[in-house]
Amino acid sequence: MKRTVIFTFVFLLLAAMVGGFAYFQFILKPEMIKGAMMKSPPPTSTVAAEPAKTETWTPKIPAIGTFVAVQGIDVAPQVDGIVRALHFDSGQMVEAGALLVELDDFVEQADLKSNVAVLKKSELDLERQRELLVRGNTPQTSFDSALSQRDTAAAAVERTRAVIAQKAIKAPFRGRLGIRNVSLGQYVSPGTALVTLQKQDPLFVDFPVPEQRLDVLKAGQTVEVQVDAFPEETFIGAIASIDAKVNQETRNVLVRAEVANADRRLLPGMFANVEVLAGAPTPVVTLPRTAVIYSLYGDSVYAVKRASETATAERRFIRVGETRGDRVAIAEGVAAGDEVVTTGQLKLLPGASIRVDNATPLQARAARPKE
Repeated sequence: MKRTVIFTFVFLLLAAMVGGFAYFQFILKPEMIKGAMMKSPPPTSTVAAEPAKTETWTPKIPAIGTFVAVQGIDVAPQVDGIVRALHFDSGQMVEAGALLVELDDFVEQADLKSNVAVLKKSELDLERQRELLVRGNTPQTSFDSALSQRDTAAAAVERTRAVIAQKAIKAPFRGRLGIRNVSLGQYVSPGTALVTLQKQDPLFVDFPVPEQRLDVLKAGQTVEVQVDAFPEETFIGAIASIDAKVNQETRNVLVRAEVANADRRLLPGMFANVEVLAGAPTPVVTLPRTAVIYSLYGDSVYAVKRASETATAERRFIRVGETRGDRVAIAEGVAAGDEVVTTGQLKLLPGASIRVDNATPLQARAARPKE
């Protein structure tokens, strides 16, 4: 009996303690916080803001490409031999037909003299057989045999001259030579790369475009090209051709544009940031890139909602479009003229009191390279 009374007393004591804690935690404490917040309103945040603008942008298709020479080869011999003479310097501009390399042709020159002598003898024999045939003192077969021997000797002479010509290696077109890969006295075999020859004006730039954009691509469209070597300059070209098939692995189509390169600053193989001007200029609503808050749940901005004497932050979810420089196009959610917070929005909550101060606005970071 005494034990039961003790257990009952302890149970009631514990129940009273738990109930008191729950009352304080879930009823009394929220009321105290609410009262404190009502007595001391949140501080006003200082932000920078500016109105959304309407700008005229030409639709562009961005791509990454590579410069390719209109004509570019590795100069190589067709026959083997010892290098007898070099007639060029590394990096030199040469005209079409300019002699670049001479291979040793002493043996072929000797063969040519022998073949020329055989040709002269066969021509004399042919002439004698022709005279005898006219007088009827020789059969037709003898004349035909002499004619065949003359033709064979003439072919031998032409073949030897062709081999000698192959040992004088010439530039097939006008262009700029690269670094020399051969030395005087070196033995070279057929196909050995002696030096590269590139025609540098104009240049092609090849770049892939997704198949979804084929409907707006056509030959003659203007392209703007930028390279890392000259970041402040834009090179202008035009689409020369579009490939006849789509790559089934990447679902991209290869596009080739032609870019003027009179000063030869651009080189084949250079990386290129390409933008195709694909359409007529259209008006778009734009904001600074610093105004947009990007998140997994959707992109948003804070619009400035002004009353008579105060201003508050109104959060709006938006749909962004193309980005150019430090501006981003807004496809949905903001209208031209709407004042939007551009600096200090990370510390804001919807409905927060704000004060607009544009004395020192935040500058947007430079765009990162596309490579």
